[in-house]
Amino acid sequence: AIIVTELPFLVRRGGDGGVIEKIATLVHEKKLPEITDIRDESDRNGMRIVIELKRDATPKVVLNKLFKHTPMQQTFGVNMVALVDNVPRTLSLREVVGHYVDHQRDVIVRRTKYELRRAEERAHVLEGLLVALANLDEVIALIRGSQTPEIARHGLVERFELTVVQAQAILQLTLSRLTALEADKIKQEHKDLIERIKELREILGDESKVMALIKEELSEISESYGDDRRTEIVHTEGDIDIEDLIADQQMVISITHSGYIKSLPLSTYRQQRRGGVGVTGMEMKEDDYIEHLFVSSTHDYLLFFTNRGKVYRLKVYELPEASRTSRGRALVNLLPLRDGERVQSVLATRDFGEGRYLVFATRNGMIKKTEFAAYNTPIKADGIIAINIRDDDELVAVRRTSGHDDIIMVSRSGQAARFNEDQVRPMGRDTSGVRGMNVAQQDNAVLAMDVARDDQELLVVTEGGYGKRTPIPDYPVKGRGTMGVKTITLTENKGALAGALVVREYQELVFISQNGMVQRTSVRGINRYGRASQGVRVMNIREDDQVSAVALVVESEAPTAAPVAEE
Repeated sequence: AIIVTELPFLVRRGGDGGVIEKIATLVHEKKLPEITDIRDESDRNGMRIVIELKRDATPKVVLNKLFKHTPMQQTFGVNMVALVDNVPRTLSLREVVGHYVDHQRDVIVRRTKYELRRAEERAHVLEGLLVALANLDEVIALIRGSQTPEIARHGLVERFELTVVQAQAILQLTLSRLTALEADKIKQEHKDLIERIKELREILGDESKVMALIKEELSEISESYGDDRRTEIVHTEGDIDIEDLIADQQMVISITHSGYIKSLPLSTYRQQRRGGVGVTGMEMKEDDYIEHLFVSSTHDYLLFFTNRGKVYRLKVYELPEASRTSRGRALVNLLPLRDGERVQSVLATRDFGEGRYLVFATRNGMIKKTEFAAYNTPIKADGIIAINIRDDDELVAVRRTSGHDDIIMVSRSGQAARFNEDQVRPMGRDTSGVRGMNVAQQDNAVLAMDVARDDQELLVVTEGGYGKRTPIPDYPVKGRGTMGVKTITLTENKGALAGALVVREYQELVFISQNGMVQRTSVRGINRYGRASQGVRVMNIREDDQVSAVALVVESEAPTAAPVAEE
């Protein structure tokens, strides 16, 4: 239920045109179908309107609808007019605060200058008194020998090089001020004044100290006279954001190898016991398969990174919601991809928090690390630059890291380079990165990049259909920019390396040939060998065909096992 205890100024609770009547009308018109009952329980103790909701309703969504369609939320205009340089002007809140700060700055500067002038005048007098105390017997004799105060004052000025003001102060000294205790007080007062004069001059010479004083004095006023705020400051841009009207629910997002994407509620997949037969997933062509599957909230972001180094961003609720069996919608109809541009990596997230990074790898061996928070920026419909890619290069992979992970890069020539990402300093978005792997020889290129952990294995497959898997600890951690170490022995009939993946034993994968042949197998079914071995045949290839790629397969029948977007 939603309980209302306050209404905006001049908004009536009941009667004709009241909030209760307006809500009842909206329920009758099916605009608020989530509401089952509304009661007015107000009494002498205060207002209380109880709005009962259906069991499956989302209170926040209903509340936002009430704000949008009823007087429960009102806007009051404030016309702030003030004299600025003796001219009346209408000011914004920011301008009002700015003028107040300018006024306080002027007050503090004038006050400080006045205090400094008085302090310097007093210090000048005290310096004269200190001269008199240091020459007390001679000063007394000079004064006693003078016929008039004017003669005594002139004598003090001439004898001790004093000013008229200092000489007059000496003449006005009472006998009680000549005691040792009073002399110490004069010395201490002079010392304190010198320190204060130094502080005042520093304030006048440093704008930051003036601003610090303004903050300090405002804090004192707040502590003495402030009380608790009775209103809440909220961010708004005119009307209510459409996102506020969308329920925050978990969705299963799937993306196929051929570029089809769809989402559907996680509740579509009922939970089954171990050994269940599952439910029917999407219908796909024989040469297609699900490449990405994850569970995210409707309010999460999806980041799409393309081979040309651009990133596009969508909210999960912007994806087409489809049935279990449909293919979904082609990504090219959702993202303004150019000719030859294709999605290489997809990341889901809600929080672009600090302390996390994105690592990028290109075909020519470049690697770049950028703080994840750098992508928490408004992204135009046609995307923004995620990494600066040269014309003869393209993005191979993007991975989310902790900032201290091991990275492994694999090349077509059968080499693998493993290094810690600490060797790659963070850079901005519009940069090309640094050399991660040396692939300078002809026809060589980076095929894959991933985060490498000791409990994983590196699986490689050649164009001729030979492959194997090797434990990650077999690859030594070295510096970046090297050619790496051998990960498979290549021969003429095996061809160059066609693909590489960091895998775990329980996963499944598919091999794809240039002629469109697809073979699915489990990682467990591929033998484990050392780095320098040739591997074994994993796919039978015709003479006019060759393996073009290898990819992990995600089971569409088991979405509850899919990764969830990071919170």
